[in-house]
Amino acid sequence: MNAISPAPTPTPGGDPGRVVLLTTSHRVAPGLLSWPAWQLLHAADRVLCADGAHPQLPYLREAGVPVEEASPTAGELVDACAGGRTVVVVATGEGEPALTDGLARLAGSGRVRMPELELLPASYDLPGARLLDLVQVMDRIRVECPWSSQQTHEGLAKYGIEEAYELVEAIEEGDRAELREELGDVLLQVVFHARIAQEHPEEPFSVDDVAGGIVAKLIHRHPHVFGEETALTPEDVKAHWLRTKAEEKQRSSVTEGVPLGQPGLALAAKLASRARVAGLDVPLPAGEGVGYELLALAARAEAAGVDPEAALRAAARVYRDAIREAESGA
Repeated sequence: MNAISPAPTPTPGGDPGRVVLLTTSHRVAPGLLSWPAWQLLHAADRVLCADGAHPQLPYLREAGVPVEEASPTAGELVDACAGGRTVVVVATGEGEPALTDGLARLAGSGRVRMPELELLPASYDLPGARLLDLVQVMDRIRVECPWSSQQTHEGLAKYGIEEAYELVEAIEEGDRAELREELGDVLLQVVFHARIAQEHPEEPFSVDDVAGGIVAKLIHRHPHVFGEETALTPEDVKAHWLRTKAEEKQRSSVTEGVPLGQPGLALAAKLASRARVAGLDVPLPAGEGVGYELLALAARAEAAGVDPEAALRAAARVYRDAIREAESGA
């Protein structure tokens, strides 16, 4: 149905009425509307919706709200409000741009006495709602994209490393726009791997399992936030974290869980940190060569609270700039 039945002839100069565009989020379950929205829907003179398959319609009708399937023009809607009537338009996913543009043109003409126009969000996205969109997009890509559908954890591993390095670079460069983009690229790797994991024949898991696991871990490792422990300083927080982590992992060595494939300076600093935190006085191995010299430098940096990898990258950037300056002067 493209039009609406005409309203009774209004009294000249009467109340022009009210139009309310009711919007809903597709990320919130249908029927979960705000109380002001329900009050409006029950009190309105007419409720219109252009989409007969709109997911909200069954719930509105079940709640006793009569909904007319109609796509009124701006002029028809103005006429329907004449005489002080309130007409609610349940917006489709596109937000009714043709209707709102038409109303704007009528208002700008100055020839029509316009009803009161109102936008009422009936449901709002919660923080993190766009993550649902990401999961849905990733699911479709995994099924329909010839490249993505063939990827494996092993094949994607190198991209995870690359994206992590690009994120670190964006942080160190202080580029906010780049930081936002690189965070998205890292997040994509997480969602991509989780989607692939769903297809494992014996031990499948989903992105919800991944999120649920980290939520449980964060709550357990922050008893000063979610429990009865007290932490007044960052040092107290770190102590809580290390204690609960040790309880979870039940490791036989402080070196367990240190990835040996990470860059050498970071690896050396991490081992030195584990030994220092555990109170182990382990002398650095004696030996000749650049490797042992770098090990000593990394241990010294860690003891001083300096990230040797970040320090070396900073120095390397200065060296890069010097090379470029020499090239430009040549």
